[in-house]
Amino acid sequence: MVTPDKVSISIIIPVHNGGESFRKCLSSLRKSEIAPNEIIVVSDADTDGSWLVASEFGAKVIRMPENQGPAKARNLGASIASGDILYFVDADVVISPDAITQVEKAFTQEPSLAALIGSYDDEPGETNFLSQYKNLLHHYTHQIGNEEAFTFWGACGAIRREIFLSLGGFDESYRRPSIEDIELGYRIRSAGYKIRLFKNLHVKHLKNWGFLSLAKAEILYRALPWTELILRHRQLNNDLNLGVSSRLSVICVFGMLTSLFLSFWWVGFLAIAALLSLVVLRLNFEVYRFFYRKRGLTFALRVIPWHCFYYFYGGLAFAIGTSNYLWNEWFLSKLDTSTT
Repeated sequence: MVTPDKVSISIIIPVHNGGESFRKCLSSLRKSEIAPNEIIVVSDADTDGSWLVASEFGAKVIRMPENQGPAKARNLGASIASGDILYFVDADVVISPDAITQVEKAFTQEPSLAALIGSYDDEPGETNFLSQYKNLLHHYTHQIGNEEAFTFWGACGAIRREIFLSLGGFDESYRRPSIEDIELGYRIRSAGYKIRLFKNLHVKHLKNWGFLSLAKAEILYRALPWTELILRHRQLNNDLNLGVSSRLSVICVFGMLTSLFLSFWWVGFLAIAALLSLVVLRLNFEVYRFFYRKRGLTFALRVIPWHCFYYFYGGLAFAIGTSNYLWNEWFLSKLDTSTT
């Protein structure tokens, strides 16, 4: 029996003013069970000396003169990488000691595997409620996801270098941290390649979320462009954030709010609102039980209104994004007609 050759791995980290979190990220790489072939850090015009920190840790450093976003930074890193596997890691995560081992083993033992993604762990780095809630929800979503994945993930995702380059890398039109990784996942799958979700491949997220930063990232940089991507590809997968229970929850939350508004004219709508709220609780019972097990009853109860708010702004963004997409399609069709 022939033992397959081990693959070589290049770690690629885009960074823009990474601060102490970035130092912790690099420190975690030093504690890995096995060392990567190389660590490439792309400084996206940082002003806090992150590139100097990377140099201290022995990383290869590329400095970008202006801030152009992680998509461009990752592509630059990939262009000089020598490893068989490009393992993308965000600057605000800490990888587990066995992460590189898992990546190497997966690609060595499964030659047909094109890409893989991991998961946030269940111990977020920041202790405030929103950081705990958001990162734990992300962890839960990945833990219940299909192992045959439909998306890529830039925070902890690896892909064979030749496949990445053949697909043109990340879409550099995304100038901020957005859905450039999700968009790449669509192209990977459309090209017939396989992506695997490794639920035990963990990274710890050190991001400190506040209300404004969370709302801005979730609505402007994720929900709206993701809606356009879904409509453009005509592909709404029943997985992760897009599962059927999530879609039904969005409908119920909007129905509940509409019923509460209409109850000013007829009190009977309060009963409808109450019924819909029970449906939301039932649809998301496992989510809230997860939070109860991890952080206790008080925390789980605090999660419920925030989770409903998540469905509200997600649904609202989908409606706005759909309207924008249809308007642009109509406008372009009229423009084409007028020029022919």
